[in-house]
Amino acid sequence: MSDLLRVENLWVRFPGHNKTVEAVRGLSFSVGRERVGIVGESGSGKSLTGRAILRLIRPPGIMTADKIEFDGIDLLSQSEKQMRAIRGHRISMVMQDPKYSLNPVVRVGEQIAEAYRVHNKTSKRDAKQRALKMLEAVQIRDPKRVYNTYPHEVSGGMGQRIMIAMMLVPEPDLLIADEPTSALDVTVQMQVLAVMDKLVQEKGMGLIFISHDLNLVASFCDRVIIMYAGRIVETLKASELHNAKHPYTRGLLNSLPRIEKRTDKLMALQRDPAWINEESVDAFA
Repeated sequence: MSDLLRVENLWVRFPGHNKTVEAVRGLSFSVGRERVGIVGESGSGKSLTGRAILRLIRPPGIMTADKIEFDGIDLLSQSEKQMRAIRGHRISMVMQDPKYSLNPVVRVGEQIAEAYRVHNKTSKRDAKQRALKMLEAVQIRDPKRVYNTYPHEVSGGMGQRIMIAMMLVPEPDLLIADEPTSALDVTVQMQVLAVMDKLVQEKGMGLIFISHDLNLVASFCDRVIIMYAGRIVETLKASELHNAKHPYTRGLLNSLPRIEKRTDKLMALQRDPAWINEESVDAFA
């Protein structure tokens, strides 16, 4: 399988008064037309990695990399105008909090239709029909009513699904989904995942699925990247997640409650400062 995205030696730094914070440190990975999960605790650099791929790290943040190549395009050499043509159309990103991503004074349906028209020469009528179909695809009942609502009139879970519809409507080649189902109940969560899975399977789309939920990632993704303190500590097939070797991954797995395994007390994750060293990471990546 050929790589759709290749990232080599990605760094994201934030200069401060006393020191520079290295939020993402030397990441290298590739994504094909598959589902790749990125898992780690809050602050491990998962979301920043997704933003860096789209070159959305703004000053005072500093992003550097040896290579960020998407479908043969060197993203590091693209102008801001060229990147705007790629964002949304070729690579879409579902942000973590939909309420801050939707324009509060524009009806949600118009925002979805606009996302389609920006990258496709089509009429307003066709764009509206496309938007209605996407609202229906993400399991929103009465799409016509929701089309005409404003962001403040919808719940957090519905807002999440609206954002997913907006990012999927241009049918991108790569979707970066940052906690896309965190505000959804379990039933709707599986329905939305099925929509994304269908696009991966039928359209040959690549998916980067950022999540805290190890069990969800293991059941939905093809490969899993485990991040700790801005580094990749382990990469393995999702089906082999239970055979993980790195102590951080083992600690995350052991801290999860399991129905089939009764225990009086869950294990607490014990961190080792050596995990953030490059030498300790290389043995598991």
